[in-house]
Amino acid sequence: MLSRGTGSTASGRHLTGLWTVLLIVVVAVYVLWVLFPFYWMIVTSLRPNREMYGGHATLLPQQIILDHYRMEINTYRFLVRLGNSLTVAVVTTTMAVIISSLGAFSVTRLRYTGRAVLARSILFIYLIPGSLLFIPLFIIMYSLGLTNTLFSLMITYLTFAVPFCTWMLMGYFKGIPIDMEEAAMIDGCSRVQTLWKVLIPLSAPGLVAAAIFTFTLSWNEFLYALIFITNSNLQTVPVGLAAHIVADIYMWGPLMAGSVMAAVPVVVLYTAAQRFVVQGMFAGAVKG
Repeated sequence: MLSRGTGSTASGRHLTGLWTVLLIVVVAVYVLWVLFPFYWMIVTSLRPNREMYGGHATLLPQQIILDHYRMEINTYRFLVRLGNSLTVAVVTTTMAVIISSLGAFSVTRLRYTGRAVLARSILFIYLIPGSLLFIPLFIIMYSLGLTNTLFSLMITYLTFAVPFCTWMLMGYFKGIPIDMEEAAMIDGCSRVQTLWKVLIPLSAPGLVAAAIFTFTLSWNEFLYALIFITNSNLQTVPVGLAAHIVADIYMWGPLMAGSVMAAVPVVVLYTAAQRFVVQGMFAGAVKG
């Protein structure tokens, strides 16, 4: 009996070891599959044209140059588009967080007729595909005289960011005991003060996650930026990168250099706030 038990234990440990090795291999292949395009983008931005178009591209560049970065900044005016994208993303993110916080507070803490219907409609509005709305939104912006302005992009991006962020913050606010707000109101705080002094500090991970989602959406959006903005001085980074493709000609060097520089702000943002993003996403998904 003892030998059988010992054999079963050894067999179980052997199977566990095999599963562990298999899991490591699968994860390693997946990570390589995900990271290789980024590696190739960086390498392509650093290699000369003769290595890209000569049919002899290697994993490691034979010569490293920065000409593509200089061309992207000087010739294609990357810094101008970078400033436009940062302006739109920062303003949209700030407005979306403020509006979403007030909306989530209203739905989760106030009592009024139609509150439940409003809460459900918030998510349904977010699920509407953006490709169905760009024509009516363009007509509205044209009627208001806002085409060819960064303000038109800010307003448009809010129509997608606010519903999702509000829905996520609703789940976070519901997880905060209302007793804490009642105690603050007994001490003399108003409704707005309880939001600012109680809910906002306790909902920091959710707010950071909502802010990063909005920033990423605004930073990467292409369709509306292409349609609403025709002035080259007001174009954003995604539209500027698309200008590197003319018919069937791809300017791979400047395109990859611009893509690398465009990815840096988002990578830095996610790296700095990774913990808050994970907490905020899970909280908004399961609470309430």
